[in-house]
Amino acid sequence: MSIIKRAISADGSVIASAIDATDIANQIETFHQPSAVVTAALGRLAIAASLMGYDQKNEDDKITLRIDGDGQIGSMIAVADSHGNVKCCADNYIVEIPLNSKGKLDVGGAVGNGTLSVIKDMGLKEPYVGTIPLVSGEIAEDIASYYATSEQIPTVLSLGVLVAPDLRVKHAGGFLIQLLPFADEACIPVLEKNIAAMPNVTKMLEDGMTAEEIVLKCLEGLEPNLLDEAEANYLCDCSRERTAKVLISIGKDELQKLAETQENIEVCCHFCNRKYTFTPDEIMSLIQK
Repeated sequence: MSIIKRAISADGSVIASAIDATDIANQIETFHQPSAVVTAALGRLAIAASLMGYDQKNEDDKITLRIDGDGQIGSMIAVADSHGNVKCCADNYIVEIPLNSKGKLDVGGAVGNGTLSVIKDMGLKEPYVGTIPLVSGEIAEDIASYYATSEQIPTVLSLGVLVAPDLRVKHAGGFLIQLLPFADEACIPVLEKNIAAMPNVTKMLEDGMTAEEIVLKCLEGLEPNLLDEAEANYLCDCSRERTAKVLISIGKDELQKLAETQENIEVCCHFCNRKYTFTPDEIMSLIQK
């Protein structure tokens, strides 16, 4: 279980949220068994999706973040609901590249150049899709750039995943700060001072700070009030019924070919590796639907 806390400045100019996502990042490691740099990259994307999903207005809203890079990871996808629950997957989980110039995991190098797509499913006929070129591949900068260019929302996003030598995640988390419409610009220098004085997210978590303490630190000097909180998890909502619908979507001709092989068909979920087996008779019954 990971905890999200959200707060707002007294004058309503700025809203911020923070998450201790260590449990989520460790679930990513458990499900996908990635190398360290992929754990860091997928963890950052999942944390961002969780914070952004929690910011959605309606109960059934979902947000998907997709990065398509030319680095060794390939594509990465993270999907979050309005409670901050998230699931994620990648093309390639084992990437071994040198550390970057700062001696840290080279997420940007593993991601490479490419695009970031933000897909918001708000229950309308078509989802909203915004796509921008990647700025750095480090993920936080890329998402902040998306907000600035596609939604015109001044945004600060910090993400961190600290991976231990045994590949388990020691600490992971993030915070998201956004100016609200018609914000008083007097808050900007206060925010800049706060951000400049804050250590990175994993250092704050390592020092024992909670998500609540981090979000209040973000808005220090602006008389912040806590708004709400949520328990977020790595949560895959796949099921046999959903998998059957996916099979139906490939069309009767393809299903007929699968049935004629007289072999069981195994479908594996990319997000949690759960496997669903369908017999030839079950495939034939799907054709009738």
